[in-house]
Amino acid sequence: MSDDATAFVPGHVTGFFSAHPADDPAVAGSRGAGLTLSHGVTVTVEPAQETTVSLDGEAVEMPPVADVLRALGVTAAVDAESDLPLGAGFGVSGAMALGTALAANAVFGCGRSENELVTLAHVAEVRAGTGLGDVVAQARGGMPVRVEPGAPDYGRMDGIPARPEIEYVAFGGLSTADVLSGDTAALTAAGETALEALRAEPTLDRFVAESRLFARDAGLLTDRVEAAIDDVRAAGGDGSMAMLGETVFAVGSGLSDAGYDPERCRVHPAGATLRSD
Repeated sequence: MSDDATAFVPGHVTGFFSAHPADDPAVAGSRGAGLTLSHGVTVTVEPAQETTVSLDGEAVEMPPVADVLRALGVTAAVDAESDLPLGAGFGVSGAMALGTALAANAVFGCGRSENELVTLAHVAEVRAGTGLGDVVAQARGGMPVRVEPGAPDYGRMDGIPARPEIEYVAFGGLSTADVLSGDTAALTAAGETALEALRAEPTLDRFVAESRLFARDAGLLTDRVEAAIDDVRAAGGDGSMAMLGETVFAVGSGLSDAGYDPERCRVHPAGATLRSD
């Protein structure tokens, strides 16, 4: 057992998805596509008498993190620092669950494989209703395409070979649990159509265009998001909405060119990893 361990998990923006629930949370998940970000979550785990979880110095309730620690049979202090806002479509809860799994495995010598740890975090997210596909995407990195849903033993992944610069503006949050617990028939139909089109033409431009069409067809656009996307397109760029948050992302300088003051990062070249320092 070591004193502590730290993992970095990239943020993840889902452009479009279809929901695939199942009785077994390891089988449940989503199909779709997104991009991982160089902005992400750094999670440090150290042994403790009782489990505590903090995000950017504030104590938080984070059921997926607690679930991961219970599954590993340990108690720990989990301290997360994030470049990204919680609940705005960046996969922060998934990142905290996955980072906790990786770091706790190292601290406590649990002896689990990467796929086992990804599965623990994915199952915790599904059980909490906070995500269906963030964890497996964050474990892969790049611009992941979720061809089949579920944890590593069940899901199947592909990717778009592009690593562009990304801008984003977060106006506020949306409740993932509320959306996923409602009627997802229209959303899933739109997501399946988008995935079919992207797999026929797996390019960055097609991903952004299909994401934008999905947001409209799934009925998820808010007025502020729709206006920002229109502004980006009027300025000669393209962008879409992060699922699920009131957030707009664009490739390159799309939001800057449209007069916004966005955050800037890149598509992350790799998935979640332990830090050696």
